[in-house]
Amino acid sequence: MRTISMLVKSVAVALMFYASQASAFFYVDDTTGSPTYNRAIEDLSTLSAIGTDVAYDTFAFSVDTAGTYTFRSFALPVATPWDNFLFLYQGSFNPSNALSNGLIGNDDFNSIGRSGFDITLSTGVAYVLVTTGFGNEDAGRYLNLIRGPGNITAPVPEPETYALLLAGLAAVGFVARRRRQG
Repeated sequence: MRTISMLVKSVAVALMFYASQASAFFYVDDTTGSPTYNRAIEDLSTLSAIGTDVAYDTFAFSVDTAGTYTFRSFALPVATPWDNFLFLYQGSFNPSNALSNGLIGNDDFNSIGRSGFDITLSTGVAYVLVTTGFGNEDAGRYLNLIRGPGNITAPVPEPETYALLLAGLAAVGFVARRRRQG
C-alpha cells in the first residue's frame, strides 16, 4: 500500500511539474527479469565495463510535432530507488550493438534513481527509449515521462501481426473444440 501511495504522489508531482508543456506521456514498467545486454556509457562512445549484463526495457515511439522533448525516468519506489539509466536511439535499438543509432544517454539526473535529458526530435522518425540500470544488479520498477510540443505515438502493428494473432486464436479454439469432442 505504501508503494502505491508513493507512486501516486510521484505521478501527481511529476504531472504538475510537466503540465506547462503542450503534451505529456507517461508509463510505468519493470526491468526485473527482462532481457540483458552490455550497455553503453553515458556518451555512447564505448561499452560499459560495469553494466555488462544489465536488464533493459524498450519503448518504441514517434512524435507528431517537431521540437524539444523532455525525458525523465524515476526508479520506484522513490524512497529507496535503484540506479536507473536512460538512452534514446533513432531508428532502431540492437542490444548486441548498443553503440549503433544512439542519440543520448543519462545516468543520475540530479540524484541516483533519476535519469533524464532534453533533445530535439523530428516528425516521421522512429525512436526507441531504453530504460536500463547502471550495474548488472540494478533492475526494478520505473516511471518514464515524456513531454514536448506534440503527441507521443506508439507504432501501430502491421496487418500481418493481426493476422498472426487471429490465426493463433483460431488454433487455440480448434484445439479446445477437439478436446471437448474427443
